[in-house]
Amino acid sequence: MEISGIERVSPKLNGDRGAVNGTGSDKLNGRVIRELAAEFGFQLAGVTSAAPVPDFERYRDWVDRGLAGEMKYLTDHRADIRGDMERLLPGVRSVICTGTLYNGPEPYSTEFSDPERAWISRYAWGEDYHDTIQARLKQFVCKLQEINGGEWRSCVDTAPLLERSLARQAGLGWIGKNTCLISQKEGSWFFLGEILTTLKVEPDSPAPDRCGSCTRCIDACPTTAIVPSAKGGFELDARRCISYFSIELRTSIPEDFRAGMGHHVFGCDICQDVCPWNRRAVVSAPPAREELFAPPLERLAGMSKTEFTQLFRGTAATRSKYGSFLRNIAVAMGNSEQTKFRQPLERLAGSEDPMVAEHARWALGRLAISPPPGS
Repeated sequence: MEISGIERVSPKLNGDRGAVNGTGSDKLNGRVIRELAAEFGFQLAGVTSAAPVPDFERYRDWVDRGLAGEMKYLTDHRADIRGDMERLLPGVRSVICTGTLYNGPEPYSTEFSDPERAWISRYAWGEDYHDTIQARLKQFVCKLQEINGGEWRSCVDTAPLLERSLARQAGLGWIGKNTCLISQKEGSWFFLGEILTTLKVEPDSPAPDRCGSCTRCIDACPTTAIVPSAKGGFELDARRCISYFSIELRTSIPEDFRAGMGHHVFGCDICQDVCPWNRRAVVSAPPAREELFAPPLERLAGMSKTEFTQLFRGTAATRSKYGSFLRNIAVAMGNSEQTKFRQPLERLAGSEDPMVAEHARWALGRLAISPPPGS
């Protein structure tokens, strides 16, 4: 069975084939792996055992209670694979976890309030990380094979792994109250990648939890998506999350949550923007593509499907569908209190897509009851 997001690397591309399928790791340890990871552009790296992840039962309970919403890739047959990495790579013994920073020089969403512009999540401002990280993981794997043989499988995001739990065990950081992985040194602006191997490598130690009594992410969430867990700590109710509404949900956004979405049209960074650990995050990514940083809502509302595809080609934002994106634009316009958006909203209200039309009508109703600017 082929699973999206997983790249299987054939054994031993170079060097002595006698080392293939070996179980030793005499030449590999945490220090060597971190040094090699840095050579391939990974700012964070660590190792953990491939034993079943203790967090799996918590994840399974989260799924069973419906908190994943309509995200079928979290609830179908792939849910159980997350509890058994042997199904991804037979004989797996260790997991190398990597982190790639992506904090750019632009302001955070909480520092930007132009009502005429849309907000696209920071991670989607450049090249699609699935492609760029996978390419570097392949190079990393080839180097590791040269050193110690073994079998390997590289994974980026869409693979059925409990990525954050593995990364926590590998010492990359702790899972914060906002459910993001947070590094004490680097903050939370990083992409995760994993390499599964049949080699046994000495694991690193988990990082301590340093959220303390801080609740800024919880307090700042406009839709109260970060909720207490009956098992202790906090968890994300995806059915209340702006990122879920704007990216994953393919149907109508519940009316009770539309106002809370503000001007977010793809994803949401608020719980990371307000995190104190991100105050020290270094700028580690090039400036955003100009057309993707806070683009004008009116221009987005007038895009054809072809123009939409061209705008987001090569970025992670391609996950959004055209109809869903126009739906989000309509909600953002309705939240803007800008009467100038009535004309584009009237055009969207006449859309052949019933979902787009319904959200545009809702937005027009919002503008009708909003006070005029400057009042």
